[in-house]
Amino acid sequence: KGRRRAWAAGDHQGGLSGVIGLRRGRIKAGQSRIRRWPNGAEAVYSGAFALATQERPMAVDIAADIRKGNIIEHTDGQLYVVLKAESFRPGKGTPTTTIDMRRISDGIKISNTYKTSDKVEKAYVEEVDHTYLYMEGENYVFMNSGNYEQVVVPAAMVGDGAQYLQENMTVILQMFNGEAVSVTLPARITAEIVETEPVVKGQTASGSYKPAKLDNGARIMVPAHVGVGTRVVVNTEDGSYMERAKD
Repeated sequence: KGRRRAWAAGDHQGGLSGVIGLRRGRIKAGQSRIRRWPNGAEAVYSGAFALATQERPMAVDIAADIRKGNIIEHTDGQLYVVLKAESFRPGKGTPTTTIDMRRISDGIKISNTYKTSDKVEKAYVEEVDHTYLYMEGENYVFMNSGNYEQVVVPAAMVGDGAQYLQENMTVILQMFNGEAVSVTLPARITAEIVETEPVVKGQTASGSYKPAKLDNGARIMVPAHVGVGTRVVVNTEDGSYMERAKD
């Protein structure tokens, strides 16, 4: 089941609905594919997602509207997945947007700063729910919740979020031309503290924090009054403690 996101009216024109379906089975992100549109145009997607034609479904947006997970075409003509985008509006001077991104072809990360009003070409992506199954070597295996097709995603694409993956967790894979290019985890997870400093008798909630290790191996900072065995809610975006779990 996919939640399609068309960035502007008509930006999917060119026949995305006519793309030939992927064979059921396991597909590694980055494998070569041939795509055909109803108008006869063909495109070959390699591990670098290079196109043999100019049939990329794109839309023009301003830098200030770019968000994490977007696929954009940089000035070098290559496609990048956005890792982070922040806008700065100083009291004086020109408002800017800084975009951290990863080149799809080779994984190289770069950071660029634009005026918030600069035009940026953004590609059409499809967000598809997938279930996390298991780790295989340096890759992670997910299953499409709709058609049960398995997708193998490299560890580099999951990034630091890998430590928060839990068996049967539902995540969103951003798909571009049938390939996974980005992974979005749930905003929060619940885990148990397995290691931390002892709670001092009479200690109550305060502004002091201490290091702790979770049952998934992740290390976070927790309030001084929280002890081993406590289940806590963690923000997967920055790894911060949010609250005690209510379950």
